[in-house]
Amino acid sequence: MRTDTDLLRGDARGFAAFYRRHEDAVLGFHLKRTGSAELAADLAAETFARALEGRKRFDPRRGDAGAWLFGIARNVLGRSLEQGRVENEVRRRLAMQPLELDDHALARIHELSDEPAQHALGGLPDDQARAVRGRVIDEHGYDELARELRCSESVVRQRVSRGLRALRAELGRDE
Repeated sequence: MRTDTDLLRGDARGFAAFYRRHEDAVLGFHLKRTGSAELAADLAAETFARALEGRKRFDPRRGDAGAWLFGIARNVLGRSLEQGRVENEVRRRLAMQPLELDDHALARIHELSDEPAQHALGGLPDDQARAVRGRVIDEHGYDELARELRCSESVVRQRVSRGLRALRAELGRDE
């Protein structure tokens, strides 16, 4: 299985695989925070457009690609809340068409709110579950989690990375 870093550094097919691997998680992230399937889809589209545009700047020494992607998602969400609209600057620049959601797509997005990941999270070792929940769901920084979990930032990063990898495998998000 190719790593997220390999997929980001690869060609268009690699990025497409990265997208498929993380699409549900990013949609779920935005859906949980907005409560709107349509808005979540727009925010996810802008998140991935920004990831596509910035993938060459991704540095795996600073953290894993999932955390990098959710950092982008948090920024996209924050800017849209500040401006009262979803930015689409990068999607326009990349000539990406607006999303048209049919009933099937809306139903699929709403399924994400059932949060199968919460169930899978319960199957992780406690230290990994706490790290993933703190970083991805509660959006805490690594430094804050390190203090809370009484360990180093590098240990927290490792726990988040291992936990996310296990969740992807559990939820069938592999290529």
